[in-house]
Amino acid sequence: MDNCKPCGGAIPLCMVGEFDLPEEIIDRKVTKMKMISPSNRAVDVGQTLNDKEYIGMCRREVMDDFLRRRAKSVGANLINGLFMKLEDPGIGNGAITIQYNDYEGDSKVGVPKTMEVDVVIGADGANSRVAKNIDAGEYDYAIAFQERIKIPDEKMEYYKDLAEMYVGDDVSPDFYGWVFPKYDHVAVGTGTVVNKTAIKTYQAAMRKRAEEKCAGGKIIRVEAHPIPEHPRPRRVQGRVTLVGDAAGYVTKCSGEGIYFAAKSGRMAAEAVVEKSKNGTLAVDEADLRSYLDKWDRKYWATYKVLDILQKVFYRSNPAREAFVEMCADEYVQKMTFDSYLYKTVVPGNPIDDIKLLGNTIASVVRANALRNAGKSAVPM
Repeated sequence: MDNCKPCGGAIPLCMVGEFDLPEEIIDRKVTKMKMISPSNRAVDVGQTLNDKEYIGMCRREVMDDFLRRRAKSVGANLINGLFMKLEDPGIGNGAITIQYNDYEGDSKVGVPKTMEVDVVIGADGANSRVAKNIDAGEYDYAIAFQERIKIPDEKMEYYKDLAEMYVGDDVSPDFYGWVFPKYDHVAVGTGTVVNKTAIKTYQAAMRKRAEEKCAGGKIIRVEAHPIPEHPRPRRVQGRVTLVGDAAGYVTKCSGEGIYFAAKSGRMAAEAVVEKSKNGTLAVDEADLRSYLDKWDRKYWATYKVLDILQKVFYRSNPAREAFVEMCADEYVQKMTFDSYLYKTVVPGNPIDDIKLLGNTIASVVRANALRNAGKSAVPM
């Protein structure tokens, strides 16, 4: 449990209230963002937020520890262990036997133990062993690389309520780079799906783009981790189901996963409680599928829209320039932030929606024209 999960650490405002998170676990309240294009054009985003709205920036080692301690305080039995395997995912009526290594003692390799349970909810990340045990199938994934950098106080003052997102072929061919403020340092990182072996090259370019604002900084931690690109082909078998990164619940375009991990975990647990009549009845695969059905109905559209946006606007530098240009529009900012902060599909103004559609088409057409012009240019 002393593992520090590599993560950008951004959480939406609705998560603070929905999961009753205390302010002390939130390092920074981001109220301003800069979107920075391949040509280093910077667009300020956040002007539509009111004085109570913000994006929370957390360190996972702080937030996760709080959630574990709270779970223990209300009756959860915490085991500092490593899941190894399960033989039968509960296809029949018998108990599910899981094998794990217990690290509660002084053993550095863990003590092999077994446990019998009724249901397993696999929340063990993108490299989920639970997923492998139920043959959940593979998925495309991005590799994210992040450095935590301790910068001088005067530089940190610049980032006290500001986050930055950089786009461009130099920092990623299909994602974005970021500078996210933490308690006393910044997290600088990037990610990619299509060229994972070059991730350190993209990270070097990301540091170069943010070089002036992070001058005098010292790297205090280096982190890397996979980011799922889509849900796994199978997310339930017998009485075993998956949630969070293990299930593949990370959005494209933004790479957001914390809220969806917490939300899917809660929805899965609620399904077990409801279908078991508070633990008085046994559950089966159909009961666990009720959670998946609710999840897909609630969030399928969100994942699909963000998938389309990534394919349209992250495919070339001209498209990225058009994307940053669009972010300057106040209506785009309002719709984007409202959807992100509250995780709801916000109804728009029909007239503004038509204008936005026109501007989007114009931006895409202009991006295509610039890209084609670049391809046809004859070098001298």
